[in-house]
Amino acid sequence: MKEVKVEVIGTEPPCMRCQATRKAVEKAAVKLKQAGVMVNIEKANIMSKEVVQKYGVLVSPAVAINNTVKIMGRVPSPEEVEKLIMEEAK
Repeated sequence: MKEVKVEVIGTEPPCMRCQATRKAVEKAAVKLKQAGVMVNIEKANIMSKEVVQKYGVLVSPAVAINNTVKIMGRVPSPEEVEKLIMEEAK
């Protein structure tokens, strides 16, 4: 089984858009599990200095897949997240 790390980068406590992004990632993860891809979802706080230094992200929500920011400043659809994770899992 292939493993992919997905970080949802947002505010603490999460705003509506950050929550929607997390839900989209979770939905994609459930679907991908059936395809043999294990998705580890982590939350990263955009206010943390380490997160800003690591990713250079200034707008939330953002999604990083295997330490690379793929989406920034908008809520993705579960299908888009799924497609990005599949590309990373190849």
